[in-house]
Parts: sequence; structure tokens; C-alpha cells
Amino acid sequence: MVEAIYREVRLRLIGAVVDEDGMSTAEYAIGTIAAAAFGAVLYGVVTGDSIVDALTRIIDKALNTAV
Repeated sequence: MVEAIYREVRLRLIGAVVDEDGMSTAEYAIGTIAAAAFGAVLYGVVTGDSIVDALTRIIDKALNTAV
């Protein structure tokens, strides 16, 4: 039982240490592209007329409230 657990831990550690050249660069590239695409979509949504109008109404309402 203890040997099986030791063997499993050893195999997991070896698997975690295995060198994967090039994977980090590819992952960074995909992450950068995804972040840029998300930013473009978010910019398009936020600068749309309906969002700008809604934010303007919220700000006007907040500034015009009497305390």
C-alpha cells in the first residue's frame, strides 16, 4: 500500500518536472490573442450608444439626487 502511494507520488513529480520546450511561448501567444480579442469586444460594447446612454443616465441620476 505504501509502495503504491510512493510510486504514484514519484510518477506525478516526474510528470510535473518533464521539460516541455515551446509550450510556454505558444500559451503566451494564445493568451495574448485572446486578451486582445476580449479587449476589442469589451471596447465595442462599452462605447456602444446604449451603454453610453445608460451610464450617462446613471451618473446624471446620482449627481441630481437631493440629500
